[in-house]
Amino acid sequence: MAAAKKKADKGKAPLLQEDPVFISEADQYVFGQGSHYDIYKKLGSHPCTQNGQKGVFFGVWAPHAREVHVVGNFNNWDTSAHPMTKLGDGGIYACFIPGLGEGEMYKYFITAANGEGIYKADPFANLAELRPGTTSVTYDIKKIRWSDEKWMTERKDRNPFESPMSIYECHIGSWMKHPDGTEDGFYTYREFADRICDYFEHAQYTHIELMGIMEHPFDGSWGYQVTGYFAPTSRYGNPEDFAYLINKLHNMGIGVILDWVPAHFPRDAFGLANFDGEPLFEHPDTRLGEHPDWGTKIFNYSKTEVRNFLIASALYWLREFHIDGLRVDAVASMLYLDYGKRDGQWVANKYGGNENLDAIEFFKHMNSVIRGLNIGAITIAEESTAWPKVTASPEDDGLGFTFKWNMGWMHDFCEYMKLDPYFRKDNHNKMTFAMSYNCAEKYILPLSHDEVVHLKCSMVNKMPGYQVDKYANLRVGYAYMFGHAGKKLLFMGQDFAQEREWSEKRELDWFLLENKLNRGMLNFTEELLKLYKENRCLYELDDSWEGFEWVNANDNYRSTYSFIRKSKDGKNNLIFVFNMTPMELQGYSVGVPKKGKYKLVLNSDEERFGGNGHELPAEIKAQEGECDKHPYSITFTLPPFGAVAYSFSY
Repeated sequence: MAAAKKKADKGKAPLLQEDPVFISEADQYVFGQGSHYDIYKKLGSHPCTQNGQKGVFFGVWAPHAREVHVVGNFNNWDTSAHPMTKLGDGGIYACFIPGLGEGEMYKYFITAANGEGIYKADPFANLAELRPGTTSVTYDIKKIRWSDEKWMTERKDRNPFESPMSIYECHIGSWMKHPDGTEDGFYTYREFADRICDYFEHAQYTHIELMGIMEHPFDGSWGYQVTGYFAPTSRYGNPEDFAYLINKLHNMGIGVILDWVPAHFPRDAFGLANFDGEPLFEHPDTRLGEHPDWGTKIFNYSKTEVRNFLIASALYWLREFHIDGLRVDAVASMLYLDYGKRDGQWVANKYGGNENLDAIEFFKHMNSVIRGLNIGAITIAEESTAWPKVTASPEDDGLGFTFKWNMGWMHDFCEYMKLDPYFRKDNHNKMTFAMSYNCAEKYILPLSHDEVVHLKCSMVNKMPGYQVDKYANLRVGYAYMFGHAGKKLLFMGQDFAQEREWSEKRELDWFLLENKLNRGMLNFTEELLKLYKENRCLYELDDSWEGFEWVNANDNYRSTYSFIRKSKDGKNNLIFVFNMTPMELQGYSVGVPKKGKYKLVLNSDEERFGGNGHELPAEIKAQEGECDKHPYSITFTLPPFGAVAYSFSY
């Protein structure tokens, strides 16, 4: 019987394996409720097979439209060739066009309620035409293959609060350029992957934060005015190339964080603004829907479908590209209705306050969903005010972020380090104040791109004094940052003391590494990264006084600071001492908690770091006698603009 059936089937053509895409009534309903987290698998363009035919399925949300057509190179941009069907009252349009595949350029031609015809790029497209072109391009992300299973598995069980996190903030287009004479000279995602991994062989960062990955039309926005919330920018390649970069970094043990911008979007005619002839993604009231200073549109967080669009975007990068974290840009502009606005330019909430209640609920919803995935991904808030409970859980009435950039620390640090040493004694508390509120949130200490643009000077040129003093100041400043409680972030070029301000138009000044001071600075930064990664006391107890103890926070006359970082088990501890003046302090004594030997682990004045070569004892035996309210002390010569660290255990 079986043999007969096998013989009968022998002459039949094999059935086509179908992979249909369709939008059901349930899809429409859940999207309308704001909780269709897989909506990016339905809306947008999706190569697939339906009823035995290969083609592309298109879906778009345009509730105010009278009609919607798909136009592209495949139909000579004929605005009547491929009409879409309106599926229900929610305003979703869909159609399947047989014979299409990957690489088709297309837009939606939307006939607005007033009869006006509008060409729009696909909000859910996975690939876009290289700027200045604005069309969407069909692409099948299902073909991407991964080889980072070990990283993804281990990430689930990693505690981000008790793990080291040293972040290298990077803009691919200006990190390094090809000397080929082309206007852009961009490295592809694959070329960048190979070069940055070589760089990370020596610089032991734990994470890289990539700027400007989501598609954007204007290079000068640095990627903070997004038009493609589901598309890695085509400046450097396609989605498969981008996945290669993530794969390679993960296999090297480097986490990847992306900048993500749910705060606003540009007015470009092909983008989200007035998408179907009327405000759709933005709030219709310009007092709630526009940033007057930035010239951009504000998302309408009160609309369920808009919230769904943004949350689906976040999940898209975490799920489909294995991204380890999202750094959410301009959070303060979302939380405050009057952010950057004058009287008459904003509307109070229903209680008469300036809090954006819809944005608050959006953050709680988004972070709850990401936490609920249990995949070990994190979210980071760039929040510049004293808004409470940014990193507290939504169950505790917090916003639910994993970490918050400590903008207050950054501001105080930069203001202090810019001062002539003579005036530092009168501003001593600028370097100690951050510890007074350190337990309020889970913090990252950022020295980001924002600090080295718009005539703010590079980090090294913020420093006072002659050139050699500038570099010594920067070394002691970086050492203070790495010793201080909180995770770390440095923008590219800061690690070797880039002297010019950053510009997206040119590559970093790598030629500076031929200079002794710059090479020394890179050596020193690499030493700090190694010290940080190898010592649990520097990251295990970041938000607790159990992990940090001031030894002397009040020596303003000499402008010195000293503190201890402690591990949970007491077996790994470091004492840091800093001299913020050009004066050598001979016979400097600092209080220590126990007798025994203290081993030198850092001296910023070593010649290999560009210092003067002041030698310090490799090991010091503590002497009994009260000092700095401690029962013992160690004594040594503290170099000018020097940072010193000794290790010990309890």
